[in-house]
Amino acid sequence: MDGRQRKNIQPGMLVEIVLKKDQRTGELTEGFVKRILTKSPNHPHGIKVMLDDGQVGRVKNIIEES
Repeated sequence: MDGRQRKNIQPGMLVEIVLKKDQRTGELTEGFVKRILTKSPNHPHGIKVMLDDGQVGRVKNIIEES
């Protein structure tokens, strides 16, 4: 699913984000969404979220749990 649309992201979802420090390398960090920080319905670089462990970044991938 598209991590640039706020409607696709819910707290508790498993996602991959890019942290601010990793924007140049594009390294992804996996975790569960605790809070959605972006207020607008979409963002070209991904919706900003806070993970359960407190890390903040922009959603690149939403991982479908089977």
